Amino acid sequence: MRGQVIQRRLTTILMADMAGYSRLIEADEDGVLARQRSYRKTLIDPTIAEAHGRIVKTTGDGMMVEFSSPRAAVTCALAIQSGMIKHEESEPHDTRIQYRIGINIGDVVDEDGDLFGDDINVAARLEQMAEPGGVCLSDALHQLVHSHLDVAFADLGSQSVKNISRPIRVWQWTPIERQRYSDARELSRSQQIEFCVAPDGVQLAYARVGTGSPVLKMPNWLNHLEYDWYDPIRGPMLQDMARAHQFIRFDQRGNGLSDWEAEDISEDAMAMDIETVVNATGLERFAVFAVSQGCAFAVRYAAAHPERVRCMVMYGGYARGSLRRGKPDQEALHAATTDVIRAGWGSVTPAFRHMFTEMMMPSASATQKEGFDELQRVASSPENAARVNDMNARCDVSDLARQLQVPVLVLHAEGDKRVPVEEGRRLAALIPGARFQTLPGDNHMLLPGTPAYDSFSRSFREFMAEHHD
Repeated sequence: MRGQVIQRRLTTILMADMAGYSRLIEADEDGVLARQRSYRKTLIDPTIAEAHGRIVKTTGDGMMVEFSSPRAAVTCALAIQSGMIKHEESEPHDTRIQYRIGINIGDVVDEDGDLFGDDINVAARLEQMAEPGGVCLSDALHQLVHSHLDVAFADLGSQSVKNISRPIRVWQWTPIERQRYSDARELSRSQQIEFCVAPDGVQLAYARVGTGSPVLKMPNWLNHLEYDWYDPIRGPMLQDMARAHQFIRFDQRGNGLSDWEAEDISEDAMAMDIETVVNATGLERFAVFAVSQGCAFAVRYAAAHPERVRCMVMYGGYARGSLRRGKPDQEALHAATTDVIRAGWGSVTPAFRHMFTEMMMPSASATQKEGFDELQRVASSPENAARVNDMNARCDVSDLARQLQVPVLVLHAEGDKRVPVEEGRRLAALIPGARFQTLPGDNHMLLPGTPAYDSFSRSFREFMAEHHD
């Protein structure tokens, strides 16, 4: 109609359909339709109403629902999918009713209560992309809600979808992700945090979790025994380690749950702390896992105590810090980063810390980078972070590496921006009999779900099995 005013508004759209609808109907039309009506009456419609959603329209196998609250939309979708799992668990897998749900937030056109527009199409494509029983969110929606939900969504990255010219970044929850998150919570609750005191009076926090052959992890950069579980990068690795081993780690002095008021933050103090923690745990013989700076301290400990170290796996490490490599560009970068740490590390604005995050994991997702930014903030003070950074830059364990008498596997990302791969090769070359393996990618940190992480995990398992007492 000429002169008609188009009504637009910002809203959240949920699209749902039944996976394999035609196949299910062909096999048992009456039974499937009866179950569907029952679920609409007892689960789906009441859950939508409770979340203040409006059913815009329905089809034979799905529906479009509008929500004024993004968080309510996602919470509603998760409740429906969790409820369907319980209702259908007694059915054979190939006859279960499973819904796929896609949710997007955007600007839509309202014509007499019906909704149209590009953002509706995105929601529909997200629904088609979702696994049966799963929920897919657009990145814009995920950014709004992820910190308010007690669940984890997997980052599917940028996806090309039908009839949408631009790539869409997608996040997905599935029953598998739900189980992983539940496992993480149970493992973190089973973690035992204990304390010991170094000879100079500094209190150290250490933790153990899991069962099996013991693996001691050396501290790297900044750690936090509690917060690490909720970091989207370190959390999954903690889970993997705890499922296969008794995994022991500790917060180095000046960070995490250990004393921040430490007069001495030095290589000698770190070596003393490692011995203190090992003695406090009662470990007699164990494997060592080290990342980045932790590799140099692992070398130092293994050279002094070869009888206690069964084997060592190192990732992204070096024998000599950035001030010991004779590289002016790395020396200049160290000076600049130390100044930046002291100037703004503790700020609630992550810009200062984000520089380190970008160097350590340029290919990480926005959520992974955000989590690591926050971890660095809560793990240490600006002054302590600067002191640790300087300590790492000045270390050199090249002579000690030549003395090692334990099996060692050294892994390094081929495009590592924080520690060049040649430093990893040099570390392996110094250690008698050490194996060296490059991993794909340019991240200094191991990112779950990447080919580098999968390759690392496989090599770690094989090496540990080979050198099991």
